[in-house]
Amino acid sequence: MILLSDPRIAAVPLGHSGETLVDLREIPELRVDDRLADPAGAYARLREGTAERLLAAQRSLPDGLRLLIVEGYRPLALQTAYFEEYREELRRRHPDWNAERLHVEASKYISPPEVAPHSTGGTVDLTLCTGDGRELDMGTAVNASPVASADACFTWSPLVPAEARRNRTVLGAALLAAGFVNYPTEWWHWSYGDRYWAVTTGADRTRYGPVDLA
Repeated sequence: MILLSDPRIAAVPLGHSGETLVDLREIPELRVDDRLADPAGAYARLREGTAERLLAAQRSLPDGLRLLIVEGYRPLALQTAYFEEYREELRRRHPDWNAERLHVEASKYISPPEVAPHSTGGTVDLTLCTGDGRELDMGTAVNASPVASADACFTWSPLVPAEARRNRTVLGAALLAAGFVNYPTEWWHWSYGDRYWAVTTGADRTRYGPVDLA
């Protein structure tokens, strides 16, 4: 398992596609959840190419199922705050861990800011729902931490019920076919064009680098 703290991730050169951020709320075919809504609407933004791939993934889902988008773009300042807060939580739980281990363990749940996938606009957190918006059982909630879920948030965890494993497989098959890659400690986290995507697919550089919402 390659974690976002792995030096190979940070070593990937940045490429720039020139694509802008689009508002997923303006794409009728996509359903966007508002649980992480912010005043600027950052959570609902993604790069054009990523949004197109979400549409392709949704078209390949079994009848009656839809993607439910929870969070796309995340400003770098917010990413930094999330990472530092979770690292501090781990520090309190494990005072014997040194700084290096805290960094690695925190990266299983929150990306280090220097390689933050969400801040590129190419990464999305999402789940599955029915046509009327009822979320499917995925074994844990979106954004469940490894600590809180006892690692059941890991994509292929054997700790979740069979129905949840089937639902994760359906979600994964659609997104993989559309060109996304998964971060294996978070079943809901899928990316295209960022550094993790580049390492996973063998690309020589990213398609997207960090971007400001403005």
